[in-house]
Amino acid sequence: MNNFPQALTIAGSDSGGGAGMQADIKTIQERDVFATNVVVAITAQNTIGVQDSFPLPLELVTKQFESLAADFKIRACKTGMLADAEHVAVVAQNLRRFDFGPLTLDPVMIAKGGASLLADSAIDTLRSELLPLATVLTPNLPEAEVLTGQKIQTTADFKTAATQLQKMGAKNIIIKGGHLDNSDQACDYVLYADGSDDWLNTPRIATVRTHGTGDTFSACLTAELAKQVPLKKAIQISKAFIQAAIANPIAVGHGHGPTNHWAYQEVEHDKYCPGNTPNLFSGWYTRYWSRKLFTYT
Repeated sequence: MNNFPQALTIAGSDSGGGAGMQADIKTIQERDVFATNVVVAITAQNTIGVQDSFPLPLELVTKQFESLAADFKIRACKTGMLADAEHVAVVAQNLRRFDFGPLTLDPVMIAKGGASLLADSAIDTLRSELLPLATVLTPNLPEAEVLTGQKIQTTADFKTAATQLQKMGAKNIIIKGGHLDNSDQACDYVLYADGSDDWLNTPRIATVRTHGTGDTFSACLTAELAKQVPLKKAIQISKAFIQAAIANPIAVGHGHGPTNHWAYQEVEHDKYCPGNTPNLFSGWYTRYWSRKLFTYT
């Protein structure tokens, strides 16, 4: 009973569906994990920008944690938009109360359209309260610069910043380099808890359809950890997932469009059913039977 992999996203709602907990839930379920959520804030948002936002009462945030803990067996969790210092603190308090497995901390600060999703006054609370709880920290370049107070422009800068973030308490660090404009590669730097490191490089794709990329990456990672996939493999899958989501765009909205959350299905299809296959073996049908016939994550 209750043994199916379950994961939790603690984040804000994106009415446009491309980012926030909507992107998280889509991604987690794409990876064959049941998704639950704690809503921290509600935004009026589309691909053009964020028109308004409203943090939920702190008591209601806590009640959501309590409801999930009373019924679900959550194996991994992640955070996204946390709004302000008070909400960061109450999320940290509840994560200390309840064991929801490894925490992937995505320190969401700025929406793709430029709107602030985390008050400046919350940065110190994020550092002191949440970073020490994180199994994995996944800042993009601007977020890593804010957290460390240093510019990141060279490979040496990536390593120095990751080491600094690790000293703040987070165990494993992934600094996403998608915001670097001087490379034809999207280069992410990984510093593991044991001191080993790695670079994940994929071709940079020229597109405006990148709304929710950070949410999607961290959600995929959370789903893999909920299935108890080893961390290094989980990171590799997450990088491949988001690369496929960006490389196979869908035409939605008039601004920074969303990524394609089901694109990675085709990667799995090509892996286990190479070449041209009949229509019968496409989409969910292929995924279902490839999971029956092959062991993979």
